[in-house]
Amino acid sequence: MSEPILSVRDMAVHFDVRDDDAPGLLTKTKKLKAVDGVSFDLMAGETLGIVGESGCGKSTLARAIIRLVDATAGEAIWMGRDLLKLSDADMLAVRKDIQMIFQDPLASLNPRMTAGEIIAEPLKTHFKGMKKAERREKVQRMMEKVGMDPTLINRYPHEFSGGQCQRIGIARALITNPKLIICDEPVSALDVSVQAQVVNLLMKLQKELGISLLFIAHDLSVVKHISNRIMVLYFGNVVEVGTSKQVIEDPQHAYTKKLIASVPIPDPEKEMERRVERRAKRAAAAK
Repeated sequence: MSEPILSVRDMAVHFDVRDDDAPGLLTKTKKLKAVDGVSFDLMAGETLGIVGESGCGKSTLARAIIRLVDATAGEAIWMGRDLLKLSDADMLAVRKDIQMIFQDPLASLNPRMTAGEIIAEPLKTHFKGMKKAERREKVQRMMEKVGMDPTLINRYPHEFSGGQCQRIGIARALITNPKLIICDEPVSALDVSVQAQVVNLLMKLQKELGISLLFIAHDLSVVKHISNRIMVLYFGNVVEVGTSKQVIEDPQHAYTKKLIASVPIPDPEKEMERRVERRAKRAAAAK
């Protein structure tokens, strides 16, 4: 069996927050354990879905791996090197291979830059010797790859729809030919029909390019569609991990079962039947 390209071991991220319940006049703090001892492996070409409710530590975990926030403890072994121990210069070099797609497609783009400038920015950072004409040609090819018209290269973010802005974000992430893309709830701000387009695009690009994905979301119906394996987070801890089929069809943890039960069923009659069944169970439990 091949070695994982990313191994996270006992990752912890703790924050000092104000303790409003503390007695006395002096301001006191307490520890918020946003991530508390998370471990997992990611294989080359694999998609690992990370799910859980808002505030469970999904995004904090992702940001700690690539050092956008400081980890309190643990390791993030990327191809034999611990990312948390690299110098700033070495980490900058690694960022070429690990890119990120953010949750809010419009807020993650610089409003003062054109689509072409946004997509080309990583090239300027990591390929300083590349000529302007070569950069422009590469950007236009990448725009085509993500389903955008290359003639829109000089338009600004506010001139695009949310789905188009997210395609710009995907193009920016792909432009350096990374080995891993961390998708931090990349479709949660989009309409359902646009969500499907973006997810299908990511799956298509992954198959073509052989990249690995960490796909973070709170919607299991989206995660099960794209993921090879699913990891469930609850209050900063891993409560369940397995193949998508195992987790969806045979959940072991009570929290996972509640997540699955919260996913709406497209058929309105079946959804109504499920709601009636839930009410009957709650009524029986209350007696």
